[in-house]
Amino acid sequence: MKRINWLGVVTWIVLLLVNLPFLVIIPTSFTAAGYLSFPPEGFSWKWYTMILDRPEFVDSFWFSLKLAAITAVLATLIGTLAAFALAKYKFRGSGVLNALMLSPLTVPSLIIGIAALIFFTRIGLAGTFTGLLLSHILISIPYVVRLVLTGLSTFDFTLERAGYMLGARPARVFWDVTLPLLRPAILSGMIFSFLTSFDNVTVSLFLVAPDTTTLPLAIFNYMQETLDPLVASISTVVILISLGFILLLEKVYGLERLFGLNSQSH
Repeated sequence: MKRINWLGVVTWIVLLLVNLPFLVIIPTSFTAAGYLSFPPEGFSWKWYTMILDRPEFVDSFWFSLKLAAITAVLATLIGTLAAFALAKYKFRGSGVLNALMLSPLTVPSLIIGIAALIFFTRIGLAGTFTGLLLSHILISIPYVVRLVLTGLSTFDFTLERAGYMLGARPARVFWDVTLPLLRPAILSGMIFSFLTSFDNVTVSLFLVAPDTTTLPLAIFNYMQETLDPLVASISTVVILISLGFILLLEKVYGLERLFGLNSQSH
């Protein structure tokens, strides 16, 4: 009698529970009914075509893309430099600095949002694009730092020293030696920071203004007044955008390599 692999069964159950919301919201977006229903009643694309008739969704979508793109670039630049400093140089207080860099991962987003609102109100940045951008950079940097540190944990620094011994300038060594080897980790940090900004609700809720509303908040505001399949359709669009970035990473580099699970890839 074949033994049951209970570990595999538990794994599949966990995967099912994690993805259950997606398995409900995506089919619901294709319902022909005028209300949320699962299983969906009939099949229709009308809720997707209606998205284009809602300017608040279209405008907030482009605003979210702009905000997330700028956040990803700046968070990656700052986080990568911080990770290099923490990995290459040992100085007094480096452990405390490392903990502070990762603290946004442990502090509830609600607390970060309240603190950002109080601070930015005092300096006149509350309700501005700059204040919203700075708060998104704050919550995105830890992902970049952690992923770049993971890449640096298997990085052979003797390759850099060999470049210096051959007469290459520091900038040339970084561009030709360091960057190609760490590109998967840096790219993964950039994409995670993009998704963190694009999908954020809690922190943005305290800092947005009518002209700086992100797509998740536009969905949230719409749900306060109406709960129909249009919510499911726009939510599905957000899910597919996020899934597209993850699949791109897997296609180009592989998630094992990005997370440092395959040390030979470095």
